[in-house]
Amino acid sequence: MTAADLDHLERRLLTLLDAEPQIGVLGASRRLGVARGTVQSRLDRLETREVITSFAPQLDPAAMGYPVTAFCTLQISQGMGPEPVLRHLEAIPEVLEAHTITGDGDLMLRVVARDNADLQRVIDEVVGHQLVERSSTVIALSRRIPSRLMPLVQRE
Repeated sequence: MTAADLDHLERRLLTLLDAEPQIGVLGASRRLGVARGTVQSRLDRLETREVITSFAPQLDPAAMGYPVTAFCTLQISQGMGPEPVLRHLEAIPEVLEAHTITGDGDLMLRVVARDNADLQRVIDEVVGHQLVERSSTVIALSRRIPSRLMPLVQRE
């Protein structure tokens, strides 16, 4: 599915939900000028197509006491695949994301920490798996563009 596969109503609905996540089906139907059942069926369709993957609140790690964000590149031992390392990483709460990548590393992680000393603890835990051969970490100084998807939704 591409952004071009979204119709005008779906784009308007997704934009509304992004701006007002607590609006609900009835509120969205009133705001969009369509029947409640139409909104519900579009939401169901967007969920089935996995355009909408969650209705969970967006959380800010900094507001939860984790103001340090870092990106870690891991090189893992070849031959066993990343699954054992991924299971290890899933057990570390501060590892927020892990992506298989191309280039010098095998995995790219986004991690958070309470401060730089805590970041060292997190990194030590991350590289504590026997299949992790090497790591490289960069600390994010500030977030210039927040995570966003609406430009994709609104792209024709």
